[in-house]
Amino acid sequence: MSRPGALELRWPLAGLLAEPPGAARDFNVDDVVLDLGEGVVQDSPLHGRVHVARTNRGVVLRAHLATSLAATCSRCLRPTSVPLDLDIEEEVLPSVDLGSGLVLDTAAEPDAVRLSDHHELELEPLAREAIWMAEPIAPLCRPDCPGLCPTCGADLAAGPHDHGQEPPDPRLAGLGEFRPGDGR
Repeated sequence: MSRPGALELRWPLAGLLAEPPGAARDFNVDDVVLDLGEGVVQDSPLHGRVHVARTNRGVVLRAHLATSLAATCSRCLRPTSVPLDLDIEEEVLPSVDLGSGLVLDTAAEPDAVRLSDHHELELEPLAREAIWMAEPIAPLCRPDCPGLCPTCGADLAAGPHDHGQEPPDPRLAGLGEFRPGDGR
């Protein structure tokens, strides 16, 4: 059973692999929702364009994708949506020889991205990784979000508020008497 999004991000490339270097294919990505793991939720489906070009070794993948993530602003704690523009560029090598059907030795390049046994390009793991890498560590609802008041926790974007003059921390009382250049 395939997950939602899994089939929309898989394309057969056996025909392209049979063509000379330079041959290319273009694919659209429309309304794809991925399972991004615990705590990461898409706010809008994945959209974009994928260009795959034949090389002498395999294919070069260039994809421009866009989506947004549901997040919580790290300053004011309001729900927000974080737009992501993703560019993926990767060389993808075959795992099976097209002519003989024999499994290729992958020991020389164990970390290379590979086509499936059926010469299919599976973009889902690459898209998921690109989303994880682009996810902000501290998302903001807007760049100038003032956050919450450190004293009372009120939302500072809701308007000004005043706590009055608070007495200084007694541990810092000596600093109130400090004057630069008075020789102390």
